[in-house]
Amino acid sequence: MLETARLGISIGGRDLIGALDLSLAPGEFWALLGRNGAGKTSLLLALAGLRSPQAGTIALDGTALAASPRSDLARRIAVLLQDEDTDFWGSVFDYVMLGRYPHSKSVWGRDEEGAALARRRLAELDLADRSSQAYRTLSGGERQRARIAQVLLQDADILLLDEPLQHLDLRHQVQVMRTLSRCATEGKTVLAALHEPGHAARHCGFSLLLYDAGRASLGRSSDMLTQANLEALYQCRLEAAAPQGFLPA
Repeated sequence: MLETARLGISIGGRDLIGALDLSLAPGEFWALLGRNGAGKTSLLLALAGLRSPQAGTIALDGTALAASPRSDLARRIAVLLQDEDTDFWGSVFDYVMLGRYPHSKSVWGRDEEGAALARRRLAELDLADRSSQAYRTLSGGERQRARIAQVLLQDADILLLDEPLQHLDLRHQVQVMRTLSRCATEGKTVLAALHEPGHAARHCGFSLLLYDAGRASLGRSSDMLTQANLEALYQCRLEAAAPQGFLPA
C-alpha cells in the first residue's frame, strides 16, 4: 500500500497539496482530477519518489519512500510522465523492452520471457504491426500507446500515470482504460490523472479531486463525481451527458 500522511506540496510559494491523507491499496483504480495547475503532476512525482514534498510523509508498505533504494522502487512503482524525449534511436519493440530493465540481471542478457510479454502488450495496444518500426517515426497517439506498453511491461505493483489518454483517439482511450481496469482487477494499484470525468466514472472505483489552494476531496467515484462537485472543481457549468459523463454547458 502506498500512503501519505498530512502531505503538503507547494511550488513557488503556491500551495498545491495541503495535509493530504491518502491510501492507495492493491486492486484499486483511482482517478486524479483537477484543473490545469492544480497539482496533479506534482502529486504523482511525489508519490513516485521523484519530488520531495514540503510537509508530511509518504510510505510504501509502512516504509518511508525516501528510505527505499531506487532499484526497489523501480520494481514496485511504474510512472508514466506527460513529457518525454521522443528521439529514441531504436525500434518500437526496443523501446517497450526498456520496461524490463528493473528486472534484468544483465544489460546484455537475453530475456525471452520479457520479449514475449512485450509482444503481447504491443498486440493488446494495437501496435503489433509497428514493432520493428523506428520509434521516432510513430504518430503522437502511437507513441503514447508504446509508452503505456513500456510501463505495463515493468510489471510494477503500483502504476502512476500522468494523462495516459493524451493524444489518443476515442477508440484507444477506451482501450487503454479497459487495460488499466484489468490491471487493477489483477491486484495492481492504479492512479491516473485524467481530464475526462466520464472515463473516471465508468472505470475508476475511486476519485481524488484537487481544488485550488491545496484543497482536496476523495472517496468512491459514485460519491465524488457529482455534477455539483465537478462544477466546483472545474469552475464552469456542466450538463449531464449519457452515459455517465458531463459536458460544458
